[in-house]
Amino acid sequence: MSGRRRRTPSEAELSLWAKVVETVAPLPGKARPVAPKAPEPEAPAPPPSDAAPAALLRRPAAKPPTPLAPLEARFRRRLARGVVEIDARIDLHGLRQEDAHRRLTAFLAGAQARGHKIVLVITGKGQTASDPHAERGVLRRAVPMWLGEPHMRSVVVGFEAADPVHGGAGALYVRVRKSARR
Repeated sequence: MSGRRRRTPSEAELSLWAKVVETVAPLPGKARPVAPKAPEPEAPAPPPSDAAPAALLRRPAAKPPTPLAPLEARFRRRLARGVVEIDARIDLHGLRQEDAHRRLTAFLAGAQARGHKIVLVITGKGQTASDPHAERGVLRRAVPMWLGEPHMRSVVVGFEAADPVHGGAGALYVRVRKSARR
């Protein structure tokens, strides 16, 4: 059995059901179905304790973050051909994750403040070292996760791997959301 709670029908639903039950003829040898009774009103919730601040109790539920939108095919083709200019670019490869995350966040906030629409984030493809156990493409994996975080939705509309002309798998096109202050 699933852990879902069953919904209790409202009084209007119960009265409607009672009318339906009255119109039904029972099968031969069966008794007429019994209409369910209205549930007893529940006891009022206990007053909030002093431990829980009143502001937390009245706070509305947080809205889910806006989903990320992929770039439109036509816009992407125009970017690859150079018809649409990339407003700004940042090169993160060679940086440590901590520094790259801080620089990316500042860069995107600045791009949004300047009204940029599309930026290029260069992550690099990772080391092609001879060591088979070396970790490859840390920023290449981390940057998309950072861009997809809920707090970044106020800045990022969506992102995709760049066209080979702009770095291919080692770069991302990032569409920047319009600033709310504009």
